[in-house]
Amino acid sequence: MSIIQTIRDKGARISVILIALALIGFILTDYFSGKSRGMFGTGSNDLVGRVNGKGINFLEFNRKVDVTSDNFKKQGYPASSQTTQMAQENTWDNEVSRLLLEEEFSRLGITVSNKELGDILYGANAPSDLKQQFTDPKTGVYNAAQAKQQIDQILKKGTPEQKASFNDYINALIQQRKTEKYIALANTVNVPRWFAEKQNADNSLMAKISFVKESYSAISDSAVKVTDKEIEDYISKHKDQFKQTESRSIDYVAFSAAPTSADTLAVLNKLLELKPEFDSTKNMEQFLLSQGVDATLNYAGYKSIKSITSPMKDSIVKLPVGSIYGPYVDGANVMLAKLEASRVIPDTVKLRHILIATMDRDPQTGQSYEKRDSTTAYKLIDSLRTAINNGANFDSLCKNFSDDGGSKEKGGVYESVYSGQMVSEFNDFAFTNPVGSKGIVKTQFGYHYMEILSSKGSASGYKISFLPREIIASQESINNAINQANMFAADSKDRKSFDANYEKTLKPKGINKASALVGPREGNIAGLGYARQFVKDIYAADLGDVLKPERVEMGSYEVQVVAVVTEVLKEGTQSVAKARPAVEAILRNEKKAELLKAKLGTITTLDAAAAAWGGKTIEVADSLRISGKNNNPALGYEPKVLGAAFNPSNKGKVIPEALAGVNGVYVVKVEDITTTPITVDVTDSRKQLLELRKQAMNPVEGLKKAATIKDYRAEKY
Repeated sequence: MSIIQTIRDKGARISVILIALALIGFILTDYFSGKSRGMFGTGSNDLVGRVNGKGINFLEFNRKVDVTSDNFKKQGYPASSQTTQMAQENTWDNEVSRLLLEEEFSRLGITVSNKELGDILYGANAPSDLKQQFTDPKTGVYNAAQAKQQIDQILKKGTPEQKASFNDYINALIQQRKTEKYIALANTVNVPRWFAEKQNADNSLMAKISFVKESYSAISDSAVKVTDKEIEDYISKHKDQFKQTESRSIDYVAFSAAPTSADTLAVLNKLLELKPEFDSTKNMEQFLLSQGVDATLNYAGYKSIKSITSPMKDSIVKLPVGSIYGPYVDGANVMLAKLEASRVIPDTVKLRHILIATMDRDPQTGQSYEKRDSTTAYKLIDSLRTAINNGANFDSLCKNFSDDGGSKEKGGVYESVYSGQMVSEFNDFAFTNPVGSKGIVKTQFGYHYMEILSSKGSASGYKISFLPREIIASQESINNAINQANMFAADSKDRKSFDANYEKTLKPKGINKASALVGPREGNIAGLGYARQFVKDIYAADLGDVLKPERVEMGSYEVQVVAVVTEVLKEGTQSVAKARPAVEAILRNEKKAELLKAKLGTITTLDAAAAAWGGKTIEVADSLRISGKNNNPALGYEPKVLGAAFNPSNKGKVIPEALAGVNGVYVVKVEDITTTPITVDVTDSRKQLLELRKQAMNPVEGLKKAATIKDYRAEKY
């Protein structure tokens, strides 16, 4: 990510490849700069799980969770219990996959030789982190010899921690290469030419049918009974469809400790006390820092009204410069806003720049550190300015010297920059100077040599300072929620009294009762958010137990939750009661189909079928395709009818058997089957089918299904 881009909105997504080994997160910068992390010991026999009998060590697992969690934070995820749990899930998937794949590597003899490892590290396709460290910025050529020299030095003279970390890195690269080989073997598929030709031929067919339909709704559900034995038999024949994982269901009520109007008024009054100083301060930045205001909440540069996010922006910008708007409520805060300045600025600007950074970010810890001192950085950017003024090529200098990885390969160019997109000093140079302006600008990242290439449009730009105060619940509000929850829990000893107590005391007050299905290793509860301890308490309880009140954070406030365990499901096959809602509808329609068929008797003509069902209308569906795509809405999704329509032996005939479909029973006459021209090349069809089959194949998931996996995480976290 470029340094400039780090100040943009972070909508980061973490893309996890099939085996996205967490240890790849060890970036080599740390090793070459002498930085390292402490390593956990692995002497404990405590396990977090087993895969085909092989244990996953708890301490080693935790170490990898820490690495993965650090990588997530670098992607913009906040440091939270939820991020940690996400890291645990990711690490678990990686460890299970690793152990399963190691079995396959051993069985198939998949290895990586020393020569191949050398090619991985020092060849044309070396890892990006190595290339970043050892590519000459002037030539753009990867110096493999220098990389090898440094790595050999680490392995000979590095600290034990550095050596262990680097060995982890090497092992991860080896594992990745083995996995690539295995995936290539597993994804070896073929689509015969005859198969593609047959599919093209089928796709070229078009059918026209006439039909009579009787809907299942013609027979009331109460007229058809489905027994438990019938459902049990159906489950027995379709066990794969009725597998269930371990889970528990709860009903719960939440007593909110959200701030009251009195709490909001108290915060508003405190903000009013600060209003005179907010108005008179000569150093707004220092004042806001003294009030503990996060710098990201206040942008010191000019913004167009489109870039201002405050809901009261239309009112604020109408004030005279220097005026204050508010206090007003904005989400979870009470705010004051001061209009500092206004002027005409472009809508967008095109510019180019070279950055000589004074600060960089440690990829391992995420902490910023000094890359070079300010004097050195200024001398270098000033020498670049002089060189450009004397005719040096801007693009070449940018590529060789700029520390902004996001723009250096494009000559430092940023297209269509809008106000507020860049840090304020960078922003204000770009938006307050005319096209053609050049100059050195200092920001928190270092020194930039900037040139404004062009601009489009014009709009009013504004500088606005905001002073927020979070609306927090008073202790009185919190205590009120705690007392309500305790009283309700004390009067609710089991599910029956829980429900009765709710109907009598809470429902009249407008407090809702909710339900949630919770897995043993989950942290999120539907309607509440992240509450891992609450989940553990649910699994420590028995069916029908009412849990003691639990504090759960919901964004900016908390709730006190009282829950009752309503269902306990073990891993295995669903019970008749659990499966009944799905199976009963299927079996009921099957029985209805037999009753509707009995009314028809022997099928002769569509007219006779229509009469037998009480004067139904004969409908027509034409331009049908065997794929079912874009089919006539008169028919809808009916695979059995489509299959019969494209059977060559049915052309021109009334099909002698009524078809029990998805929505009802059909009597069908195939009027015609024609062939339409098709332009798809057989070779292209084979390629498309091959890609689809490869995408559908997931060999690691297949290994997981066949494996014996024991997960003890719920006992550990």
